[in-house]
Amino acid sequence: MQELDIQIICANTPQAKGRVERVIQTLQDRLPTPALAGGAREEMRLRQIKSREAGNAYLPEFIRDFNQRFAEPPRSDVNLHRPLTAKDDLARILTWQETRSLSKNLTLQFHQTVYQIQTERPSYALRNAQVMVCVNAQEDITILYNGKPLPFTIYNQQAHQAEVVSAKQLDLALHEKRLPSKPAPDHPWRQGFATPLSKRGNVSLPKRDISTLENR
Repeated sequence: MQELDIQIICANTPQAKGRVERVIQTLQDRLPTPALAGGAREEMRLRQIKSREAGNAYLPEFIRDFNQRFAEPPRSDVNLHRPLTAKDDLARILTWQETRSLSKNLTLQFHQTVYQIQTERPSYALRNAQVMVCVNAQEDITILYNGKPLPFTIYNQQAHQAEVVSAKQLDLALHEKRLPSKPAPDHPWRQGFATPLSKRGNVSLPKRDISTLENR
């Protein structure tokens, strides 16, 4: 937003926060994610929408209906939108961006993956350089140095490790991660415990010579 010179107006009053929360509650009730959808009153459940493609196709109709019922006219009808300039690359600006430092071997780590920078210039010129890793909605990676993309290859992809999940995403993470099913009755793991101890006969221990016991 700073790069586009757009000022974010926050809801600083209780009244404004209440309006924002009511709108969010309305949208979450009518447009839930398929994994967390509950009840039978949601728009997507009533229309039997279960895929992302079907949801995107229904979205224009939902926006028209939602604005017709809940939209409020603005105080001023003056259009304050500014045209984009030649430097406003929305494909790059509207991405998730994180800063990384290149190692002596011109590598960097991002999301359990090590990327190797490919360059024709001497390697010492980019050692410890600050680069920007950009990820778009399609999860395509772009590495920028001074605003220009750098060619790279995937050097190593590390094993997936446990990630910290926020409280808002905990229900979704637990829903996607199914618990392992119980072993079947004929599973080899159950063979040694198929008969309860109360129903087992007397177990006879092997007879040992008394000399064997003395040597213990």
